[in-house]
Amino acid sequence: MEDNTLEKKYNKFIIVVSIVIPVVVAILFGVKLKDFGFNVEPLSFLPPIYATTNGITAVVLILAVMAIKKGNQKLHERLMTFAIALSVAFLVMYVAYHMTSDSTKYGGEGVLRYVYFFILVTHILLSIAIIPLVLITYVRALAKRFDRHRKIAKITFPLWLYVAVTGVVVYLMISPYYVH
Repeated sequence: MEDNTLEKKYNKFIIVVSIVIPVVVAILFGVKLKDFGFNVEPLSFLPPIYATTNGITAVVLILAVMAIKKGNQKLHERLMTFAIALSVAFLVMYVAYHMTSDSTKYGGEGVLRYVYFFILVTHILLSIAIIPLVLITYVRALAKRFDRHRKIAKITFPLWLYVAVTGVVVYLMISPYYVH
């Protein structure tokens, strides 16, 4: 029952982080450093870097699933930890970009406009939902509750993969409209 205690120990942390991250990101998204007297250049070089980070995350997630299917638990664990680190790096770069740069408006028209906004909205909503799923999945592995870990990982993996891949797609669709 000690393993169950570890899960319970992290439950409040997971709830707090799952609420705080989206709220802080939403607030910081509207904060521009120049409005507070900071003379910073726009970090306009970041979008292709954080889009690439999303792409690498997708590859790492697939490699992690392949590793566990082959029974390589240690490699799986390392890859999943790396995927979390990549997601944190993405988040830091994303916030830094939006705190120094104006948001880019999508300029596409017709059906592509609807496709873009559908992908963007589902990407944003699932990126919020994935936070507690990733944390719960990770804690269950730490607690060695692999039966429960596998059960939630079957939900977490495809959603996280979707978020990572659509992050790249959103970037590719909006990149022609960036002002350089």
